[in-house]
Amino acid sequence: MSGKIFIALFSGINVGGNRIVEMAELRSFFEDLGFSGVASYVQSGNVVFRAGKGDAATLTKQIETAFATKWGFHSRIMVRDLTWLERLVSQNPYPEAAADHTKLHAYALEREPTVDEVARLAEKCTGPERFEVKGDVLYLHAPDGLGKSVFANLIGRVLKVPGTARNWRSVLALLEMAGQAGKN
Repeated sequence: MSGKIFIALFSGINVGGNRIVEMAELRSFFEDLGFSGVASYVQSGNVVFRAGKGDAATLTKQIETAFATKWGFHSRIMVRDLTWLERLVSQNPYPEAAADHTKLHAYALEREPTVDEVARLAEKCTGPERFEVKGDVLYLHAPDGLGKSVFANLIGRVLKVPGTARNWRSVLALLEMAGQAGKN
């Protein structure tokens, strides 16, 4: 198979019984758009695929538009290539937290936040959490878990940079799937 490997991270589907999208349908949707090697991971909307042409920005627009047409609602989609995902994993600033996937999360951000945006967020980080931004990725170590983190609920509103979070288990599973796609 030729083409470049990408990962699509959907935001706001299959959460709390709303905006339901079956993964089998989502995989078919990607195949109908002409992508190959399509695989999905868990219900929150993670798709690994191979595209013969296009970059992440072009593919994001194409997939978001087609998705809204098919399902009748907008889902923010972050499309990134395999190199980006490999860098995200290798640059993890909290390797000691990686063993407990419920306490380490990576946020794929629409763009790299400004220094001022990160500083505003840092002012709100007064609990046990730690975070670091590297490019368009925010790493969050929440020692009490994401569900109990007051700070985690503030990230989107304070940072004002759209993004979508994945726990470390999902990050590693997607990297493994993308790596397998590269061998096929």
